[in-house]
Amino acid sequence: MAVPRSALKKWEKVREFALGMPGAVEEHPWGETVAKVNKKVFVFLGVDDGSYPLGVTVKLKDEAAHAHALTCPGAEPAGYGLGKAGWVSIPLEQKGAPTAELLCDWVEESYRTIAPKRLIAELDTH
Repeated sequence: MAVPRSALKKWEKVREFALGMPGAVEEHPWGETVAKVNKKVFVFLGVDDGSYPLGVTVKLKDEAAHAHALTCPGAEPAGYGLGKAGWVSIPLEQKGAPTAELLCDWVEESYRTIAPKRLIAELDTH
Protein backbone atom coordinates (compact mmCIF):
# COMPACT_ATOMS: atom_id res chain seq x y z
CA MET A 1 0.00 0.00 0.00
CA ALA A 2 1.52 3.31 -1.08
CA VAL A 3 1.85 6.03 1.52
CA PRO A 4 0.39 9.38 0.39
CA ARG A 5 3.23 11.80 -0.22
CA SER A 6 1.67 14.64 1.78
CA ALA A 7 1.21 12.36 4.81
CA LEU A 8 4.81 11.09 4.53
CA LYS A 9 6.18 14.65 4.35
CA LYS A 10 4.16 15.56 7.46
CA TRP A 11 5.38 12.41 9.25
CA GLU A 12 9.00 13.23 8.36
CA LYS A 13 8.63 16.81 9.69
CA VAL A 14 7.13 15.56 12.95
CA ARG A 15 9.86 12.91 13.35
CA GLU A 16 12.61 15.47 12.70
CA PHE A 17 11.01 17.92 15.16
CA ALA A 18 10.68 15.23 17.86
CA LEU A 19 14.30 14.14 17.48
CA GLY A 20 15.41 17.78 17.79
CA MET A 21 14.09 17.99 21.36
CA PRO A 22 16.78 18.01 24.09
CA GLY A 23 17.82 14.45 24.98
CA ALA A 24 15.51 12.85 22.40
CA VAL A 25 16.51 9.52 20.88
CA GLU A 26 14.88 7.32 18.25
CA GLU A 27 14.24 3.67 18.98
CA HIS A 28 12.35 0.89 17.22
CA PRO A 29 10.54 -1.29 19.75
CA TRP A 30 7.86 -3.60 18.34
CA GLY A 31 9.08 -2.75 14.83
CA GLU A 32 7.77 0.81 14.98
CA THR A 33 9.49 4.17 15.36
CA VAL A 34 9.28 6.01 18.68
CA ALA A 35 10.98 9.08 20.12
CA LYS A 36 12.09 8.78 23.74
CA VAL A 37 13.46 11.08 26.38
CA ASN A 38 14.97 9.74 29.60
CA LYS A 39 14.12 6.19 28.37
CA LYS A 40 10.40 7.05 28.15
CA VAL A 41 8.38 7.32 24.94
CA PHE A 42 6.95 10.78 24.24
CA VAL A 43 5.71 10.11 20.70
CA PHE A 44 4.84 6.93 18.85
CA LEU A 45 5.47 7.40 15.12
CA GLY A 46 4.38 3.95 13.95
CA VAL A 47 5.82 2.60 10.71
CA ASP A 48 6.47 4.42 7.46
CA ASP A 49 6.63 1.38 5.16
CA GLY A 50 2.98 1.46 4.11
CA SER A 51 2.02 -1.66 6.09
CA TYR A 52 -0.17 0.49 8.36
CA PRO A 53 -1.68 3.94 7.80
CA LEU A 54 0.71 6.72 8.90
CA GLY A 55 -0.06 8.35 12.21
CA VAL A 56 1.35 9.70 15.45
CA THR A 57 0.40 9.06 19.05
CA VAL A 58 1.07 11.75 21.65
CA LYS A 59 0.28 12.30 25.33
CA LEU A 60 -1.83 15.43 25.79
CA LYS A 61 -2.51 16.47 29.39
CA ASP A 62 -3.90 19.89 28.42
CA GLU A 63 -7.67 19.36 28.22
CA ALA A 64 -8.18 21.79 25.32
CA ALA A 65 -5.38 20.21 23.24
CA HIS A 66 -6.62 16.71 24.09
CA ALA A 67 -10.18 17.56 23.06
CA HIS A 68 -8.93 19.29 19.87
CA ALA A 69 -6.81 16.28 18.91
CA LEU A 70 -9.80 13.96 19.31
CA THR A 71 -11.78 16.07 16.79
CA CYS A 72 -9.27 15.24 14.01
CA PRO A 73 -10.61 12.79 11.38
CA GLY A 74 -9.99 9.24 12.60
CA ALA A 75 -8.34 10.29 15.87
CA GLU A 76 -9.04 8.16 18.92
CA PRO A 77 -7.74 7.43 22.41
CA ALA A 78 -4.65 5.21 22.08
CA GLY A 79 -5.02 1.47 22.53
CA TYR A 80 -3.57 -0.78 25.21
CA GLY A 81 -5.10 1.40 27.94
CA LEU A 82 -2.89 4.36 27.03
CA GLY A 83 -5.93 6.46 26.12
CA LYS A 84 -6.90 6.60 29.81
CA ALA A 85 -3.58 8.34 30.50
CA GLY A 86 -4.15 11.04 27.85
CA TRP A 87 -2.56 9.38 24.80
CA VAL A 88 -4.25 10.16 21.47
CA SER A 89 -3.63 8.41 18.13
CA ILE A 90 -3.92 10.77 15.17
CA PRO A 91 -3.93 9.45 11.59
CA LEU A 92 -2.09 11.52 8.98
CA GLU A 93 -3.52 10.16 5.74
CA GLN A 94 -7.13 11.24 6.10
CA LYS A 95 -8.59 14.37 4.54
CA GLY A 96 -8.58 17.12 7.16
CA ALA A 97 -5.63 15.65 9.10
CA PRO A 98 -3.83 18.22 11.26
CA THR A 99 -0.96 20.29 9.85
CA ALA A 100 2.65 19.39 10.61
CA GLU A 101 2.89 22.58 12.71
CA LEU A 102 -0.04 21.58 14.92
CA LEU A 103 1.32 18.05 15.25
CA CYS A 104 4.68 19.48 16.32
CA ASP A 105 2.93 21.59 18.98
CA TRP A 106 1.33 18.41 20.31
CA VAL A 107 4.66 16.55 20.19
CA GLU A 108 6.19 19.37 22.26
CA GLU A 109 3.37 19.14 24.79
CA SER A 110 3.83 15.38 24.99
CA TYR A 111 7.59 15.88 25.46
CA ARG A 112 6.99 18.39 28.27
CA THR A 113 4.73 15.85 30.01
CA ILE A 114 7.38 13.11 29.89
CA ALA A 115 10.77 14.91 30.02
CA PRO A 116 12.65 15.71 33.24
CA LYS A 117 12.56 19.34 34.40
CA ARG A 118 16.21 19.99 33.48
CA LEU A 119 15.54 19.12 29.82
CA ILE A 120 12.37 21.21 29.76
CA ALA A 121 14.44 24.12 31.12
CA GLU A 122 16.98 23.50 28.32
CA LEU A 123 14.14 23.54 25.77
CA ASP A 124 12.83 26.83 27.21
CA THR A 125 16.22 28.55 26.77
CA HIS A 126 16.24 27.84 23.01
